[in-house]
Amino acid sequence: MKKKILYIDMDNVLVDFQSGIDRLSLQFQTEFENRLDEVPGIFGLMKPIPGAIEAYKQLSLKFDTYILSTAPWENPLAWNDKLIWVKKNLGDISNKRLILSHHKNLLRGDFLVDDRPNNGAAEFEGKWIHFGNDEFPNWKAVEKYLERLDK
Repeated sequence: MKKKILYIDMDNVLVDFQSGIDRLSLQFQTEFENRLDEVPGIFGLMKPIPGAIEAYKQLSLKFDTYILSTAPWENPLAWNDKLIWVKKNLGDISNKRLILSHHKNLLRGDFLVDDRPNNGAAEFEGKWIHFGNDEFPNWKAVEKYLERLDK
């Protein structure tokens, strides 16, 4: 039986964006105010969201799982930093499973776990699982929901 396709966003879903901001100098925070995603190297400073790594690994056993993220256009280092983060934190299970796109709605799949409707997430053809809202506040809730559907 063919596995269903699951996409998982990075920023504030797998990766704690605020943890990267917290590690920046005050100078960088001031210089890049209102565009912190453009700080060179910021994506390499971020820590995983609690439960995200374990959830990704478990869900990868049941679904054809990919990381689907957007990288800031004005920060070309972010594209590289996101790949390095995935390799470091998810290892071989994520090998060649990172997709960077500003148009998530163009990809075909069954589920997309994303915290915001931006970059086509709200128009995704499958089920958009709105991470961080009341229904899906954390990874436990997402896993429970997806495991029910996988049976």
